[in-house]
Amino acid sequence: MSVSVEKLEKNVVALEVTVEAEKFVSAVNQAAKVLAKKVNVPGFRKGKAPRRMVELHVGKEALYDEALDHLIGPAYAEAVIESGIDPVDRPNVDLVQIEEGKDLIFKAKVMVKPEVELGDYKGLKVEQGAAVVTEEEVMEALKSKQEQHARLITLEEGKVENDDTVTLDFEGFTDGVAFIGGKAENYELVIGSGTFIPGFEEGLIGTEIGQPVDVNVNFPDEYHSAELAGKEAVFKTLIKKIQRKELSALDDEFAKDVSEFETLDELKTDLRNKLMKTTEVRVKDEHAKAIVAKVVDNASVEIPEVMITERIRVMLDDLSRNLAQQGMTLEQYYQYTNSTEEVMQEQVRPQAAESVKMDLVLETIAKAEGIEVTEDEVDEEIKKVSERHGQDAALLKQTLIARGELPFYRQSMTSQKTVSFLVEQNT
Repeated sequence: MSVSVEKLEKNVVALEVTVEAEKFVSAVNQAAKVLAKKVNVPGFRKGKAPRRMVELHVGKEALYDEALDHLIGPAYAEAVIESGIDPVDRPNVDLVQIEEGKDLIFKAKVMVKPEVELGDYKGLKVEQGAAVVTEEEVMEALKSKQEQHARLITLEEGKVENDDTVTLDFEGFTDGVAFIGGKAENYELVIGSGTFIPGFEEGLIGTEIGQPVDVNVNFPDEYHSAELAGKEAVFKTLIKKIQRKELSALDDEFAKDVSEFETLDELKTDLRNKLMKTTEVRVKDEHAKAIVAKVVDNASVEIPEVMITERIRVMLDDLSRNLAQQGMTLEQYYQYTNSTEEVMQEQVRPQAAESVKMDLVLETIAKAEGIEVTEDEVDEEIKKVSERHGQDAALLKQTLIARGELPFYRQSMTSQKTVSFLVEQNT
């Protein structure tokens, strides 16, 4: 097989692929055997008709189509490797010559990754911000721990306040008629959590234990149930129990109860150290992002629309998977946010385009600087990931290979290695 490459318009090439006549004849003969098992040829059992009779029955064009179905794909894949191009879309294939006894020739016109014109990416001297933890942040962390270890005290009497945990019965009505799913008994609700319909939790504030209260609300226009969306409703409620947080005093005894430390000062020092570690990681990450952003901004590239469209699809697929983990579909999300797929696609388009550009720039720098990830480095990273998730490293690698994900895994590692290179060169 031979391949020639012709550059057409920007980011588009044409591969002219020549497949040897013998290979084409072999593919046609194999196609005849396949078709013989699919069609009924008078006078022959299925699969037993000779090629000549199959061709007379289905026609030469059908025979050639069957042969090309099995020949073009592998030949194109081999031509891509041989030519060294990097396609980003499916090819448009045109037959140039198809005749038994002669070489098969076809042209594949395909969009390829664009060439990146790098700007300055070394010596930019982007300063890293200082990692600072304030006393206010330490106190916020301390108060958060205080909240986590608060006790819930059941009130004998009193009125509902914000942050209380209440147990109640309720039933909802629209136009005087109870609606499906609007009734519950002994329902536990944290006031101010925002888990109920807007206005419901606020309507319970000030209510006493055993006091029936009607709470009037308006269902949001984008509510997931079309029957209730935008409607006024009244919930007949009865508070049965009120529980209120009791916070421990912030003293040495508190430190002993919630940690391995003997004094409050020791606990605060530990919280400060942990906050500092987190802050240092965040500052380093922000520094790396600032460097990459500047390097990407200095580069220029004309991104094919198909690459942006594909990145948008990947981003929405990721969103769909994240929502599924929360028990929500993408369609429900669109309803809640009063959006549509088309609107969402346009919203994420700038981010998708910038993401594609960043990947292209990092890839170009990696090639220019000879940055590669070795097999040992891949194995070491897989080992770290497997240990974090309690998996077998060899099994994880085989899974990545079986799913065809190992090249993407390696590409991600190469990008990270390139980012580290840029940080070294621009700090």
